[in-house]
Amino acid sequence: MITVHHLDNSRSQRILWLLEELTLSYDIQFYKRDPKTMMAPKLLQAIHPLGKAPILTDTDGNVTLAESGAIIEYLINKYGNGRLVPLHNTPEYIRFVYWLHYAEGSAMPPLLLKLIFGTLPKQVPFPIRPFAFLIAKGVQAQLVNPQVKLHMDYWEHSLSENEWFAGNDFTAADIQMSFPLEAAAARAGATNRRPHVEAFLHRIHSRPAYQRALQRGGAYAYAKE
Repeated sequence: MITVHHLDNSRSQRILWLLEELTLSYDIQFYKRDPKTMMAPKLLQAIHPLGKAPILTDTDGNVTLAESGAIIEYLINKYGNGRLVPLHNTPEYIRFVYWLHYAEGSAMPPLLLKLIFGTLPKQVPFPIRPFAFLIAKGVQAQLVNPQVKLHMDYWEHSLSENEWFAGNDFTAADIQMSFPLEAAAARAGATNRRPHVEAFLHRIHSRPAYQRALQRGGAYAYAKE
């Protein structure tokens, strides 16, 4: 009934984890990144025009859906039976909605820029590589790194107030937020002198459903704290 089109080392790992938390049956279609460009294969465009993971298909309703946040909302609304979401009309629900959208709308763009400018010098012709390196280094120092630090400090402060992002209960917002924090831990030292961020990552990595998702989804580089 439910199929996850799963790209290695990508946001789609979150969807596998959510399905395990909801104890739903699902199939996985596996895709590998191009080893040179690290982009998703064009085969994914046959499932969704943008060709990016995650993509979820559900034969119940003939649904094909992309975007992690939209997939998460779809799954918890249709199959959650009140699980992994706070009660409506509560402060926790407002925070839940905020973090669900913040993860991709605000947190990921500076992390993506850090990845792009970190790899840019290696992608240009060798004669201009030193200039590309200087430009990339300057952009990161003046623009990207301060923004990344701002967000990482924001997570630390938020998690110092509550054990989970929406409050004191684990929700799907924590699943959505897992990828920015894992990516930042791998690329930007998010756990350095941020004990609450580090503790959050330890908590999610210790969850049985998270471990089951890793077993089903295969190698996932960001699982390391």
